[in-house]
Amino acid sequence: MVLNIIKISHVSPSVDSFCDPLVVPLTFFDLKWLKDSVQQVVFYKLTESSSSREFFYSVIIPKLEKSLSLVLGHFLPLAGHVTWNPQDPKPCIVVLPHDTVTLTVFESEEDFSSVSGKGIRLASETRALVPKSPASCDSPCVLSLQVTLFPNQGFCIGITSNHAVMDGKTMVNFYKSWAHICKSQTLGTILLPDDLTPRLDRTIINVPPYLEAKMLVLQGERTLKIPQDGDIGHDIFRITLELTLENVEKLRERAKTESTRSHSELHLSTFVLAYAYMWTCLVKTHGGQGERPVRLMYAADFRNRLDPPVHEGYLGNCVFPIGCFGHKAKTFLGEDGFVKAVEILGDSVKSLGLLGIEQLCELYVDGKKRVEPGTQLGTIAGSNRFGLYGSDFGWGKPVNTEFVSIDRNEAFSMSERDMSGGVQVGLCLKKHEMNVFISLFNDGLVN
Repeated sequence: MVLNIIKISHVSPSVDSFCDPLVVPLTFFDLKWLKDSVQQVVFYKLTESSSSREFFYSVIIPKLEKSLSLVLGHFLPLAGHVTWNPQDPKPCIVVLPHDTVTLTVFESEEDFSSVSGKGIRLASETRALVPKSPASCDSPCVLSLQVTLFPNQGFCIGITSNHAVMDGKTMVNFYKSWAHICKSQTLGTILLPDDLTPRLDRTIINVPPYLEAKMLVLQGERTLKIPQDGDIGHDIFRITLELTLENVEKLRERAKTESTRSHSELHLSTFVLAYAYMWTCLVKTHGGQGERPVRLMYAADFRNRLDPPVHEGYLGNCVFPIGCFGHKAKTFLGEDGFVKAVEILGDSVKSLGLLGIEQLCELYVDGKKRVEPGTQLGTIAGSNRFGLYGSDFGWGKPVNTEFVSIDRNEAFSMSERDMSGGVQVGLCLKKHEMNVFISLFNDGLVN
């Protein structure tokens, strides 16, 4: 994809001047994600009157910049950098008085409907719409943004965030808050509603201190350098698939029918059903030896699982990776592969209410040590509960959203299915693998 750069803005937070740096310590939940970045893009179709270059650069961009400055005043740590001073046992976020967030504006002559669509398309085209991961340095920035105009069609907002500073819920709260302020500017409103107001108090994270040291050991080398974006091969394609409410209910009934367990023993949430279905399709796509080791991973939110509970508006990470270790591909290759995946994932989710974070951390660390070479990994980004499709900056709600960073491995993405219920799921594969996967996915919903 050819992009023409239009401008680079360095947006300062709208806050009262401060002289001393703001220093925010990282917590146990942050330390797991020290060397990870998350990249996402959100697409907006514009009306004929609002999609011209003149309107975009005279109205939309100034409003986006002004509202970004205002929202950063609420989410001040996002304007800073992650730093690890030699004398400190762990990294922290530092915001200096002159710190800014970079917002880069591009133009593209590509067909917006194709780029923002949900069919098969090159993964490299979607990747071009988000900022590159922070340059390899010892103090990476927390957030960078990119806006790309497709003249007379629409635009998209690309986000690259440092995972050590925020999880998906925090990122979505920031994005919703930005949209809220942008749309409300005409009314002179800059305050955030309570459900979007961030909570910055890190002392609320009640986790034994020794777990932080365990996470730092797991990270290995004492560095904050984030692996750089490499080129995505032209043989890697992306697709976004949908599971309607009817599809999800059909999968739920199928699990009840095929499982030998009682219905009360099964955990049949939409997340479990969708993930289990995608996973079994992926394992079958690769086929091969049934003795191939596999493992499923997901990030569990602990906001309501700690004592005391953590507010939904907490600014930071409060998720931890949960692994289903020790399985073979043959478990999922048979006709009962889907229900097996449902039982395994459901048991894992139910265990979160029975085990403390100390036990879950030990299980994760032990599981990582026992992973065999050549293990097929399943991971998932996002959630079907974030509500990102409600983010209207003043020119309409999104037509699509994509987790770009899943193109680095065989990960799935999950989000709500626009505003009509159900879920949308995405993945990236080579073209011949994609064709097999789609066939399995569609056939399983018909039969």
